[in-house]
Amino acid sequence: MDVWSSLMDGFATALTPMNFLYAVIGVILGTAVGVLPGLGPAMTVALLLPVTYALEPTSAFIMFAGIYYGGMYGGSTTSILLNTPGESSSVVTAIEGNKMAKAGRAAQALATAAIGSFVAGTIGTALLAVCAPIVVKFAVSLGAPSYFAIMVLALLAVTAVLGSSRLRGFASLGLGLAIGLVGMDSVTGQRRLTFGQPLLADGLDIVVVAVAIFAVGEALWVAAHLRRTPLHAIPVGQPWMGKSDWKRSWKPWLRGTAFGFPFGALPAGGAEIPTFLSYVTEKRLSKHPEEFGKGAIEGVAGPEAANNAAAAGTLTPMLALGLPTNATAAVMLAAFTSYGIQPGPQLFESQGPLVWALIASLFIGNLLLLIINLPLAPLWAKLLQLPRPYLYAGILFFATLGAYSVNLQAFDLVILLILGALGFMMRRFGLPVLPLILGVILGPRIEGQLRKTLQLSAGDPAGLFSEPIAVGIYVIIAVILLWPFAFRLIRRNTPVAPPAGGAAALAMDADDAVHSNHNAVYSNHKEQQ
Repeated sequence: MDVWSSLMDGFATALTPMNFLYAVIGVILGTAVGVLPGLGPAMTVALLLPVTYALEPTSAFIMFAGIYYGGMYGGSTTSILLNTPGESSSVVTAIEGNKMAKAGRAAQALATAAIGSFVAGTIGTALLAVCAPIVVKFAVSLGAPSYFAIMVLALLAVTAVLGSSRLRGFASLGLGLAIGLVGMDSVTGQRRLTFGQPLLADGLDIVVVAVAIFAVGEALWVAAHLRRTPLHAIPVGQPWMGKSDWKRSWKPWLRGTAFGFPFGALPAGGAEIPTFLSYVTEKRLSKHPEEFGKGAIEGVAGPEAANNAAAAGTLTPMLALGLPTNATAAVMLAAFTSYGIQPGPQLFESQGPLVWALIASLFIGNLLLLIINLPLAPLWAKLLQLPRPYLYAGILFFATLGAYSVNLQAFDLVILLILGALGFMMRRFGLPVLPLILGVILGPRIEGQLRKTLQLSAGDPAGLFSEPIAVGIYVIIAVILLWPFAFRLIRRNTPVAPPAGGAAALAMDADDAVHSNHNAVYSNHKEQQ
């Protein structure tokens, strides 16, 4: 009942005329920027974060919620129309969605993605409202050793599954931790990696880092591969779904939601795994398996629902534990800290009205997206007809404006260019971006929890294992790090049998999905070149 009354108070705050207007603006801005090719939700949020700085905190976060869900919706539009996923979790949507668009069914693909996003987002936000306070009660009982272990788990688990190799993932993480060290040591007052530059004493602002790595890095990468071939958008028409489309979509929406939210809520979760699991499941359960790879609507409905449910689940560890599990949540965490608000176990007590207004605004933004964007889909398609030079020139302009507005220091523009070049080089050598962002965000906090743990144990490293939860997490970390080696050893000593039904066939379908994913991304790069 307490959750219900708090949520109703949040709706009362979010539905005031001014806050509702900010929600509408946020949804439109988030979708308009997110629908541009190559821009995922993380980059959308990073680019538009400075827009909220001049607002009162509650209004700012209501607008931010609209930007967040708007960016999620925009990413699915580019995946379907241009086969250009804004982030890794949208790749699966592109596999079938772009095939549907090329077959003249772009309207149906966009419609099932929009409605699936609404269904999954609504259920996921409801679960967020119920689960977050429970996670908070559990988190209050944790000490510094457990928090340190959880943060290490979040870093290693996310890093271990991204990129083409673990080496690249950990290289990216090392870069992020190094960037996070820049500034003055909070205990000794010693300056670290400032190179004698006083303006670096306070460290690098996460907004500048995120905008540089995402927006500037992507723009430089596209410029390096730019060709004179113009970018043509696929006609969308009026979005609508026939009776057969509805019948084939509603079960994948629900199953995708069931896959997405638990993975999103895990400190080391994310949306990539549930979207692939949803795709494989729908392929196995579909009455039209022959359509997969040619434009099956289930292959859009399920993964897109899983993606948006995972997005709602991501906010659970971010609000309750202060742990961002993906790049979008990392930028949202930066928004909280920019207002002097620290997400974590005390957030629901210290900032209760703001948090419940934010959760209520997620419901509102989700509904607004469905109402506004279904009839506006043809307009978003026209935005995609902009020539790439003009498109990315605009992105660079807004990136520069956003970075400068953080501290009003020209020095931030130098940092923006340097880190943008780093983002370009990371794309050039296949380093994933997320571990770097997580390293910048969590590095200083991990250092603080490690110091607190060692202070409590008088410098004895055994203090790291002083809580049962911490010990259990270290066991999980060991499994994550050692499992690939154990798996290779088992495969080497096990004779290969021809796959039959059940789990073996499911594994083969998973491999097919991965190969389709790589083929889709490769084809997309070839078209861009």
